[in-house]
Amino acid sequence: MPISDYYLPHLLAALWFVVCWAGYTRYALWKGRATPCLASVLHLYREDWMRRMLLRDNRIADANVIGNLERNASFFASSTLIILAGILTVLGASDRALSLLADLPFVQPASRELSEVKLLCLGVVFVYAFFTFSWCMRQYNFAAVLVGSAPMVGERHVTEQERKAFAERTARVISMAANQFNQGLRAYYFGMATLAWFINPWFFMLVSAGVVLVLYRREFHSDVLEVMVYTPTPAAEVAKEKSE
Repeated sequence: MPISDYYLPHLLAALWFVVCWAGYTRYALWKGRATPCLASVLHLYREDWMRRMLLRDNRIADANVIGNLERNASFFASSTLIILAGILTVLGASDRALSLLADLPFVQPASRELSEVKLLCLGVVFVYAFFTFSWCMRQYNFAAVLVGSAPMVGERHVTEQERKAFAERTARVISMAANQFNQGLRAYYFGMATLAWFINPWFFMLVSAGVVLVLYRREFHSDVLEVMVYTPTPAAEVAKEKSE
């Protein structure tokens, strides 16, 4: 088999992977501007959260919520470093890893050079995830500072316009941190898809497309999104009672 024919499926699979990841990221950003999705709906809830926070003097609960969100990002950042350490370990023992993969069914034989390229690509995915989660942590730190600087109830020199601007600004910072966290989770999803590359390049392409479908379903058509968008009204409650 010519070398070009041997590497062509893997090159196509890698390009398809990049198109799926980058394409879905751009598509989700574009569609979320006009269609309710988890990101847009949660941003509205964050604005409500900040407006209500300005109405109470005790903000300990609000600071604790932001601290919990930051710890979630910290957990994933630490886990990503462990994953990267494992990838580097496998890269240093690629011969043994190749022998183990060769014993598995449906695994297409690959050269050592190609396997190392696959491992490097997997490492790049999780390096991106680490930088994304670490930036998410910093943005939650910024949000904590903003919450600490929030005007207190009854401050006469603070106008309602300033309070509204503060609520919108703080909610925006928290949403930016949450979007970075979402980007990191997507990297995990596509990192799992990259594992299929070690089996077969065509299977890798199929799994990459499957990840896009899963992400789209969860962000734009999930049950939890339907619940958060739904606003009960007297007419809706009457219709629900009749249907039951």
